[in-house]
Amino acid sequence: MKKLIRFGAVLWLATPWVQAQTTQPKTNRSIVVTDMTRIRQSAGMAIAPNGQQAVYTVTSIEPNAEKPEEYDYRTQIYLTDLKAGATPKALTHGSESARQPEWSPDGQSIAFVRTVKGKSQIFVMPLNGGEAWQLTSLRYGASSPAWSPDGKRILFSASLSLSELLKDSVLNAAKQLPAWSLEKPGFATNDFIRPNKNVKPNPDGTLDEIRAYLNKDVEDKKAKVVNRLNFQGEATTEPELSFSHLYVTDVKDGATARPLTRGYYSFQAPVWLPGGQGVLAVTDRDTLKHPDREQDAALVWLAADGSGKRTALLSEPGKTYFSPTLSPDGRQIALLISSAEGVNIGQLALASLNGTALSNLQPIAFDRAAGGLKWAAVAAPKGKKGGSAYALYFTAPANGGVPLYRLDPATKQVTQLSDINTGVTAFDISGDKVVFAKTEVANPSEVYLADASMKNATKLSNHNDWLAGKALSYPEKRTLKNSKGQTVEYWIMKPTGMQAGKKYPLLLNMHGGPTAMWGPGEVSMWHEFQFFCSQGYGLVYANPRGSGGYGIDFQRANIRDWGTGPTEDVLAAASDAAKEAWVDTSRQVITGGSYAGYLTAWIVGHDNRFKAAFAQRGVYDLTTFLGEANAWRLVPNYFGGYPWQKSVKDVLDANSPYTFVENIRTPLLIKHGENDLRTGVIQSEMMYKSLKIMGRPVEYVRVPGATHELSRSGNVRQRIDRMLRIYEFFERYVGEKGPQQLGSK
Repeated sequence: MKKLIRFGAVLWLATPWVQAQTTQPKTNRSIVVTDMTRIRQSAGMAIAPNGQQAVYTVTSIEPNAEKPEEYDYRTQIYLTDLKAGATPKALTHGSESARQPEWSPDGQSIAFVRTVKGKSQIFVMPLNGGEAWQLTSLRYGASSPAWSPDGKRILFSASLSLSELLKDSVLNAAKQLPAWSLEKPGFATNDFIRPNKNVKPNPDGTLDEIRAYLNKDVEDKKAKVVNRLNFQGEATTEPELSFSHLYVTDVKDGATARPLTRGYYSFQAPVWLPGGQGVLAVTDRDTLKHPDREQDAALVWLAADGSGKRTALLSEPGKTYFSPTLSPDGRQIALLISSAEGVNIGQLALASLNGTALSNLQPIAFDRAAGGLKWAAVAAPKGKKGGSAYALYFTAPANGGVPLYRLDPATKQVTQLSDINTGVTAFDISGDKVVFAKTEVANPSEVYLADASMKNATKLSNHNDWLAGKALSYPEKRTLKNSKGQTVEYWIMKPTGMQAGKKYPLLLNMHGGPTAMWGPGEVSMWHEFQFFCSQGYGLVYANPRGSGGYGIDFQRANIRDWGTGPTEDVLAAASDAAKEAWVDTSRQVITGGSYAGYLTAWIVGHDNRFKAAFAQRGVYDLTTFLGEANAWRLVPNYFGGYPWQKSVKDVLDANSPYTFVENIRTPLLIKHGENDLRTGVIQSEMMYKSLKIMGRPVEYVRVPGATHELSRSGNVRQRIDRMLRIYEFFERYVGEKGPQQLGSK
């Protein structure tokens, strides 16, 4: 099934900091690098059936008691009453995380997921007293629990490998082989994966014995044999396919889980039908096509009795359907639709469902990437007729924030309920109550309660109370018109505690994706932005053409143009920021990661205004990128083909920063995780080595064990290292002790 990969994911007024808060010591008022470890993120909202309580998760970073200077990520489940003045309390504790909480229909218990012996398993916690107990013990693990409507069963997902599926006596009782080819050259069928148990491994024996010996080398991890197309994971190569299957288990001690699905394909996003007799899910459209080559996805109905009966509800060549969400009465379904290839966003759509018959599929006019779809019962306004008994709520990145929206299925009208100055990172709705996690410049994450129109919001949590007394920098929003006539939004942040008449360096920070979006309502950069402002840097960031959050035309505006056009947009923003009276134009620096690592290298190969640059986990040669990265489909999607096609190769070369490596004279720090397979490390080595051969000022940092997610969810000590290396490198060139003073007595 198609795997979507990004590589990477408030109109504030300039408000002076309230001087009354200067009673704190100055060292405590500034955001410091280790404040990263104090941020607590709320997510996983779920309102109880009675509408009076909600559970949610809080992820924190905790010191590792056994390894000084190391940290662990911990996620725990909290319970809160939905009323002003409520005090959330932790339901789970300890060294093992708890996640994915789901209420039972009677509101007496929650199901959640916790890791046991390296595998996720489902637990049930009664809320009227008693300890949580382990429901599943599946050797493949269990996740994403969903209670049946009657509360007697739980639906969940499990992942297993090809070799496990071959041997599973329940999922593959007949010991069948895949109907599609495993594409092993020289073999017309898949029979080669059935080893003859009578043949013993012998390196000096017959051909069959040699093959048995080679197979044992694979089992003993002495070799990896790759025949699949998508063999790159996030941290290591994965020659073997894995499959996601659905199970159902009774909610009682000692119950045996029963599979709902079988076969050599995967099932995702399962949803119970109201009567509990069926389940909706998304799966590979063509079961005769190798999963790595099948990008289309179908929406199917599955019998919940384990009989294996299934009916395709939506299946069309070139299309993928995802995120199905059923209305409480089971009569309407909301989902997202996308073309399987190219640069797209999921198109929101509604359809009617009657048993296993789907009809009246209607796309909704909404030009943003909707997500988190949830239905809720609504009351029609007084005096108004024709309203729906249910409304669809969802979030979508838009103009630097992530608002909550409501769709009226009867009128097809979408209403924006919250502003673009903040971001709703998680939510649930029941009746006239919305509980949600919000990010904003003043606080990266807290839990709030509001009415169904997102009015009268009340803060329920205080997980980031450590922010009290901290001085923050608030971004000022501006816009410009690019050469395509498009409006580009960007934000300028002043140094924290800025002194009148003093000049400060300016940092241009750029996002990846390339379809990411930054803004005051986007949470991932909260700490980094505040840290650099606290260190005396002004900051400018923009959403250039190709960014998400501005509609499909804007998102497609960088097709076959990853360098020149986006560079125009971000440099125009930087040029405007440089006009500020507090900016020292001789001290400008630039950084970005992933696609923005690409853009950093591209810019310093074409522009010499920056005194130093830091390119993080970037792509520098698009031909190499096709081979060493799991995000390789970005090449055909954005550039229309492959390097062996002459016309495409010319465009790839023209858009590759490495083509212009000889022009780079800006001091450059290159950083890459050693296990990063989303962008791959070879081309970063090539950039470094080439600049080193030419005697240019370049430094290369490799991060052991790090993947592409280093800056977001990687090893915490390495994340701190990353931040400090950016700062230290820039200080060499634009700090108050510049290059002439560094090392002087």
